[in-house]
Amino acid sequence: MTTQLITAKAGETSKEMYFIAKTENVSPEIIRTQTAEGRLVIPANKIHLAGNLKPCGIGRAVTIKVNANIGTSSASSSIEYELEKLKVALDVGADTVMDLSTGGDLDETRKRILAACPVPFGTVPVYEMIIGRNVSDISPKIILGTIEKQAKQGVDFFTIHAGLLKEYLPAATKRVMGIVSRGGALIAKWMLTNNKQNPFYDLFDDICDIMVEYDVCFSLGDGLRPGCIADATDEAQLAELKTLGELTMRAKERGCQVMVEGPGHVPFNQIEKNMKLQQKYCDNAPFYVLGPLVTDIAPGYDHITSAIGGTAAGYYGASYLCYVTPKEHLGLPDADDVREGVVAAKIAAHAADVARGLAGAAERDRNLSIARAALDWKNHITQSIDPKTAQKFHDQACAKSGKNTNATSPDDDHCTMCGRDWCSVRINKELVKAYKK
Repeated sequence: MTTQLITAKAGETSKEMYFIAKTENVSPEIIRTQTAEGRLVIPANKIHLAGNLKPCGIGRAVTIKVNANIGTSSASSSIEYELEKLKVALDVGADTVMDLSTGGDLDETRKRILAACPVPFGTVPVYEMIIGRNVSDISPKIILGTIEKQAKQGVDFFTIHAGLLKEYLPAATKRVMGIVSRGGALIAKWMLTNNKQNPFYDLFDDICDIMVEYDVCFSLGDGLRPGCIADATDEAQLAELKTLGELTMRAKERGCQVMVEGPGHVPFNQIEKNMKLQQKYCDNAPFYVLGPLVTDIAPGYDHITSAIGGTAAGYYGASYLCYVTPKEHLGLPDADDVREGVVAAKIAAHAADVARGLAGAAERDRNLSIARAALDWKNHITQSIDPKTAQKFHDQACAKSGKNTNATSPDDDHCTMCGRDWCSVRINKELVKAYKK
């Protein structure tokens, strides 16, 4: 089986492309052409695809997608709880999931989550490579063996930190936060200890061969992403971005699908520049951003700071948003944090789709507004991005005001916020009735 990119370049349209075209309400030819040009990727490992995977497209021709990170840590290693977080993420609309586990039995964790995951599934292979050994002991055999093992399990996309070169490390030491990427820091330590170039860069062509064999998509990791707004768009970040552009072209030439990961903390006024630089350097490969967070002062609310940045990033060029939970910078997220993180990122993605005029994006907003104007609470809530929370809040308001939550009486003509005499929706209904005579 060939990769989606090779199929598309051959002028063929795969069944996955037809599925995505139908889901996104665009023509199969657009999906095929965008895939052939490397502007759209379909992360779909042939092994996962033969199982429960429902493929999705990531690129500017379709809706902006949202990723949810889950995974065990050395302090918390319950596979069952990670499966619960997976369910929560899927329930509120996560388009993809990444397993960032670093604790417990990583193989079993990955196997169990993959078996329960019907959306594209990603990992950061370097995490497994250091389990039970010193970072400096990672060898080419371990790198290629781990990547192939995970590919054989069905992982759809890998974060590979191949763009962080040894010569960029001095620039990172000038930062306020230095290197905040976990994978980037591990590779930096390897280069410092061994006094050699990034092994993922040196082995890149070999890694490409594995990716092609199993139809795994690259997510080229930004090991030098800024970890605070003071470090945004600096020398280290831009040097790595240019190398990621080089690697993007090399991967495409070898038949691989590629997306590129982008910055985490960026002041609002620098987001447009960052998106345009990525498009320039990386041949318009889909851009995958963590947030970005537009301020550093909101621990506990970083799902909000990232949603602000995510909307701007999506408008200016990003195709894929990684969620940020309220626990960012504070601790491992629980199931409730996962829920809030996904919802915040979905709001950002949808707002960006509306702003960039994507066909059909605003239709859901219009349908909800029609229901709101008609005091049609059922459809109002159904059309919302998080019906469960909307229903809970409405029920609470009705209980407090004495209204029946399922009232259909003609006298029930006002909302719970203002009361009958002050209800603008009721007054608007009177205006419509008066002017239609």
